[in-house]
Amino acid sequence: MPAPTLLFILGPPAVGKMAVGHEIASRTGFPLFHNHMAIEPVLRFFEFGSPPFARLVEGFRSALFEEVAASDLPGMIFTYVWAFDLPSCDESVDRYATAFRARDGRVLYVELEATQEERLRRNEHEWRLAEKPSKRDVATSRDLLLALDADHRLNSIDEFAGNPDYLRVDNTDLSPAAVAELVIAHFGL
Repeated sequence: MPAPTLLFILGPPAVGKMAVGHEIASRTGFPLFHNHMAIEPVLRFFEFGSPPFARLVEGFRSALFEEVAASDLPGMIFTYVWAFDLPSCDESVDRYATAFRARDGRVLYVELEATQEERLRRNEHEWRLAEKPSKRDVATSRDLLLALDADHRLNSIDEFAGNPDYLRVDNTDLSPAAVAELVIAHFGL
């Protein structure tokens, strides 16, 4: 069985992680696990950030990463808002990657960045709202995006310096399909 690949797509809210992940998935056969696939079901029961919410989301994610890494799937794509100023985010990303590294798998990082103006526009995109019910209150979602931007560092500075398994893309003016092609070519997927 070939070693699996984990492709992280990182970046601030509404930067286009899910859309780019969908495009990469359609071209490579890697299944897409966008972050809200774990978040949305749990929000029906527990408030965001509460201890039960965190346990359930983390538990599901961890189990899924373990199962995919141990399966005959070629790998997976995972989207994630990484607050680089929070050690807990560093720990989560490392924990998710461990299942793949333990099987000699590749762990790749694509970091997206776009202007806040563009992200606010994308925050109201029909497909985003369809896939992420918690974002349908657009005013609240906008406020959260702005608060996260103000309170956290959501793009890296030098955390990936020298890492050949990393690609940063400013996708302010690029379509998800164009970014997917760049990523696929860069990593030979």
